[in-house]
Amino acid sequence: MKGRIHSLQSFGTVDGPGVRYVVFLQGCPMRCAYCHNPDTWVIGAGEEMEASYIIEQYHRNEGFYTDGGITVTGGEPLLQIDFLLELFELAKKDNIHTCIDTSGITYKPGNKAYNDKLDRLMTMTDLVMLDIKHIDPIKHKELTDQPNDGILAFAEYLDEKNVPVWIRHVVVPGITDDDYYLDKLGYFIGGLKNLKALDVLPYHDLAKPKYENLGIDYKLKDVPPMDKQTAIEKKKVILAGIKRRRAEENIETDYKEHHTC
Repeated sequence: MKGRIHSLQSFGTVDGPGVRYVVFLQGCPMRCAYCHNPDTWVIGAGEEMEASYIIEQYHRNEGFYTDGGITVTGGEPLLQIDFLLELFELAKKDNIHTCIDTSGITYKPGNKAYNDKLDRLMTMTDLVMLDIKHIDPIKHKELTDQPNDGILAFAEYLDEKNVPVWIRHVVVPGITDDDYYLDKLGYFIGGLKNLKALDVLPYHDLAKPKYENLGIDYKLKDVPPMDKQTAIEKKKVILAGIKRRRAEENIETDYKEHHTC
């Protein structure tokens, strides 16, 4: 089995616990306005690599990954679920910690054939890092060109399967920083018993040169970066929503208030 790979990173430190070997898969149906990897969008591009090759590359530096493992990201890694099945099967044979960094956009509750594969994959997945771009369906589509109903359903699916999840949310000035929606986001994820960490990331515009080089219009060219202190304050709003939901439903709180910036 060969996957379409955009790039490999040997020493990732923000892609899950510990130091990690990060596999950037090619292809994504999302068009997030602030995406910092627009070069991963095209489906069918990238370099073909076998799953066994990636495991071999991991083992070359495995001494650095004692508290880490392998993270697959993108692009959207779940577009290549057959490849992930083989990669993670090989990883678990070697007791490697596995993580998927995903938008959840590929999840469709009624797609039995795909979801049967997803069920298998989740038995070999130690952690999912789920990016929730916006809790409001209309604003989510404006931001990403895609609906969010399947994404929220995927979050609930992970809860049902008891797969540990870290939620990521990027706060963008004037777009995703409204306290009303941040509270709603917190209330939604507060109902996830599998929630282990929350990352609230301040928007930056460092990807502008990539868009220029690719000839793609950068929709947020006039939006200033979010300062870290404001991002910390916005995280408090999400946490308040989480705590309110957990108090209402008497859900034990065991998540970590993870690194914000």
